[in-house]
Amino acid sequence: MDFMEVLRRRRSIRKYKLDPVPDTLIEGVLEAARLSPSGKNMQPYHFVVVKDRETKNKIDERLSDVPVIIVGLVDPTKGRCSIPDGILAFEHVILAAFNFGLGSCWKGTYLGHLQEHEQEIKEALDVPEHIAVVAYTPIGYPNEAPEMRDKKPLSEIVHYDKW
Repeated sequence: MDFMEVLRRRRSIRKYKLDPVPDTLIEGVLEAARLSPSGKNMQPYHFVVVKDRETKNKIDERLSDVPVIIVGLVDPTKGRCSIPDGILAFEHVILAAFNFGLGSCWKGTYLGHLQEHEQEIKEALDVPEHIAVVAYTPIGYPNEAPEMRDKKPLSEIVHYDKW
C-alpha cells in the first residue's frame, strides 16, 4: 500500500474479530519497528508480544479477547533519546499493522493517565525495573471501520521561518 494512503486511512480500532493473527504478520510488524531510526543507532526499544489470555487481562482487561497485544518498552539508560526513540518505533508498529490489514489502537503509558498502570504491566510481563513501558496496542483484524475525524488544515499547524 502507498505510504500516504496508510497515513490517510489508518484509524484506531477498538473492536476486533477473534480470528488469530498469523505469526508472519506479527513478525512483519515487528520488523517495521526494528527498522525504526534511533539516536546514535542505540536501538533502545524492546517489544513483548502477548498472546496468553490471562496476561492480556493483566495488561488491560478490556483486551483479553483480542488476538495479540504488543507492548513497547525502552531502556532509558541508553541515552536521552531513548523514550522518543521507543515512541517512534512504536508508531512503526501501528502503521505497519494497518499496512498488513490489521487494526491497532495506541495505548500510551509513559505519559498521562496510564502512567500509574506501568508497574502493573511490568509485573505481568516480568520486565526489569530499569526498563520503561512506552505504550501497548491490541493487534487483530478490525471488526469496525471508523470514519476519519476532521484534521486541521496545514495552514493552521505549519509556520515558515517564524511562528
